[in-house]
Amino acid sequence: MNIWFKQALIYRLTRPLAPLDNAALQQMLQVEQFTPCTQSEQSKIGWVSPYLTEQLFAQNEQNLLFIAQKEEKILPAHVVKNALDQRVAEIEKKTARKVSKLDKQNLKDDVIATLLPRAFSKNQHTILWLDQKNDLLYVNTTSRKRAEETLGLLRKTLGSLPVVPLAFKEDCTEIMRSWLLNDETPLWLEVLADAELKDDSDGAVIRCKKQDLHAEEVRSFLASGKRVVKLSLDWAEHLSFTLQEDASLARIKYADDVLEENADIDKADHAQRLDADFILMTAQLQTLTQNLGDCFGGFAEK
Repeated sequence: MNIWFKQALIYRLTRPLAPLDNAALQQMLQVEQFTPCTQSEQSKIGWVSPYLTEQLFAQNEQNLLFIAQKEEKILPAHVVKNALDQRVAEIEKKTARKVSKLDKQNLKDDVIATLLPRAFSKNQHTILWLDQKNDLLYVNTTSRKRAEETLGLLRKTLGSLPVVPLAFKEDCTEIMRSWLLNDETPLWLEVLADAELKDDSDGAVIRCKKQDLHAEEVRSFLASGKRVVKLSLDWAEHLSFTLQEDASLARIKYADDVLEENADIDKADHAQRLDADFILMTAQLQTLTQNLGDCFGGFAEK
């Protein structure tokens, strides 16, 4: 499985987790190991092995990697509605009375239970990386809902997971605005050609795609007070990414030179390649996170 993060929601631990040896951690993960939905279950989430073996985590010094798998039965709303309407019509015809709202809800539950065994399944994987050295937790998604669901699984597994979303001390949207307005981008970063600007007074949103963000037209929008809520950036010879106003990273794309560092490892040796990629990826993202923290005055207090 490809473990390279393509996006990241980052969380901070408000206190360090209690140390766990590998055997204890494996046992905890096994309790919440993924098993497919039964005929009566609509969704299921649990841990799967990064190595496609019995081991349910990968480790690199103080970095731990977990993969959650969620299976969800697909029941389109219109299918449920049509089946429910038909059931209600049959009952009303037979009893010559209107079906109440409460009875409709109970009937809907019965309809869903009847349809579930014939429903298609959708599976999705979410990767989590726990950086115990820096008390940070990365989730490979930009969906807060998906991240919270996966964090909930980890919290259930470990018994406790005191985390809050990562935030900077200074307003990153205003600093990114200053970068564009005053051409003050840090030396280690280069502005690319995509951005999203927002005006809080009227809710107006301007999306710039493949555009010179230092152009006079963009500067005029910024001078009028619009904030930069998304900005595409390049960290030379490392990766490009989009920084968003909630401190999340989207559209991460690693430089070819980075990806080729492990090219000499046979892809058939899945475990060795995964371990090497994990070391390489965490080194890149740890440095990026620290550098961004420096740009925005450090991380907000826990």
